[in-house]
Amino acid sequence: MNQGKVKRRIKKAVVYLFLSAVGFIWIYPILWMVSASFKSQTEFFANRIGLIPEVPTLENFIRIWNKANFGTYFLNTVIVTIFTVILVLIMTMMAGYAMGRYQFVGRKVVMGIFLASITIPLVSTIIPTYEVVKSMHLVGTKLGLILSQAGGAHVIFLLLFTSFFESVPKELEEASKMDGCNYFKTFFHVMMPLCKPIATTVVIMETIWTWNAFMLPLVLTLNNPSARTLAVGLYAFKGENTVDWTGIAAGGTIAVIPIIILFIFMQKYFVEGIAGAVKS
Repeated sequence: MNQGKVKRRIKKAVVYLFLSAVGFIWIYPILWMVSASFKSQTEFFANRIGLIPEVPTLENFIRIWNKANFGTYFLNTVIVTIFTVILVLIMTMMAGYAMGRYQFVGRKVVMGIFLASITIPLVSTIIPTYEVVKSMHLVGTKLGLILSQAGGAHVIFLLLFTSFFESVPKELEEASKMDGCNYFKTFFHVMMPLCKPIATTVVIMETIWTWNAFMLPLVLTLNNPSARTLAVGLYAFKGENTVDWTGIAAGGTIAVIPIIILFIFMQKYFVEGIAGAVKS
């Protein structure tokens, strides 16, 4: 019996060691980036692999924040991300409610079109998106970025909400109608509180995608550098002949920390949302 316990403990220890090694390999690039952001240019080229800076310095952060306009890029990213997430959440939630709760003519066709749109590469939509934003005279503005980022199909989020609302018992909807609730009151007062885990999942995923978006913000802010986001601002550190590696590392650290903090505090709801969608 004791030998069996010993074997199980040894097996568990081996599994933990293996998973820890895999986890370290996965997270090493992030640790390296954070470490490089605290190194001077001289130390960076002298010791590229080491994770612990010999003489830690904040010069890279101060330089990119004050001289490279990174404070403006950070504020732009926060504004664009917040309003994009709000728009996407409202649109996908309401569309998912309509698709999940009501049978209407052409419902399957509409869902098929949404599903087919997944196969369309994002790159192929940049030019049409640019032309639409240009016709609205919003190129180079934060509003143009927000509308273009929120204007996609967001099929994954639509499917999450559709699947959830389909699983909600009809008795709840019938009870709300008996209490005098119309379509909108039923949605806002009955359905919305129930889909909080799914909504949190959508918020986390859309925040990550919008925060890290590069190609579309790059195209839409070419004529107005002051409207750039963090991802586009990082690209500016790569010159034609030189690359500011420590500046990129510091900028990357600033860009990735808010996302990590968001996920740490909301991972419980994220897992619940995914599990609820799969279960339903």
